[in-house]
Amino acid sequence: MNIGQAAEASGVSAKMIRYYEQTALISPAARTDAGYRTYSDDDVHTLRFIRRARDLGFTVEGIAELLSLWRDRSRQSADVKEMALGHVAALRRKIAELEGMAATLQTLAECCSGDNRPDCPILKDLATGTPAVDELAPRRFGVPGEFEAVRPGAKRRALRRSESDAHR
Repeated sequence: MNIGQAAEASGVSAKMIRYYEQTALISPAARTDAGYRTYSDDDVHTLRFIRRARDLGFTVEGIAELLSLWRDRSRQSADVKEMALGHVAALRRKIAELEGMAATLQTLAECCSGDNRPDCPILKDLATGTPAVDELAPRRFGVPGEFEAVRPGAKRRALRRSESDAHR
């Protein structure tokens, strides 16, 4: 089958198939006399394996190692299990990082009044790199919808701003 048919049968784009060949993740395809790539059912099976491993978040290097283990009939399943559990641990670390990012952004959004004033704790945080999530515990200061970062003097500044807004 040609590269388009192999792509459709495996769920891997033609571009990615070429990339996997280029990076030696798969063997170079056989070529017709006209120079077109041809793929066998075994090639498509390998491409499906790669697609599934990518869907599970393995890197190209990890997939190369998995392919090596898959092709080695004398392998020990313990080696595959160890690799899978290592990947699980890496995924859990990444999930924790993403949850931390989401919590920080949520808290920053809660600290932003979202009004027509230019003061924005979200942009301030992006510009300065501070504060951390635990410093941003959202607090209400007597004005419905008013949130401020918890820092020394933050409550005082929020109250002064609220009072000055009320006098305008």
